[in-house]
Amino acid sequence: MTLESKQISERIERPVDEVYEYAADPANLPGWAPGLGSSITEVDGQWWVETPSGRVGVEFAPRNEYGVLDHNVVLPSGEVVYNPLRVFANQEGCEIVFTVRRLPGMSAEEFERDAGLVRADLSRLKQVLESKA
Repeated sequence: MTLESKQISERIERPVDEVYEYAADPANLPGWAPGLGSSITEVDGQWWVETPSGRVGVEFAPRNEYGVLDHNVVLPSGEVVYNPLRVFANQEGCEIVFTVRRLPGMSAEEFERDAGLVRADLSRLKQVLESKA
């Protein structure tokens, strides 16, 4: 059975390569996605975020020329959550799109809350990158 999903997007007035490079670096996550965690560390090639729920692993897709920033989040329970994320050119700037999925057992309210958190993260990413202009 497929999961309900929605795409959250944000236009960013910066070159697509610049946005990709910044967003692809897990060390930058606390600066634009603080909901995931406030600190991140790399241990033996694996990135870990400290969250109120415990230590969470983050693994991005290998660097690529297509703007794919998909990543897995490994929850403290060991459950793996796949997160599709793409960045693509839009004239001189770009657009970044995150697909939020309603996981099994997630209420409609929880799904909307997650979508709102992603929307805030992408807005923060836009602010961070456009302020560097």
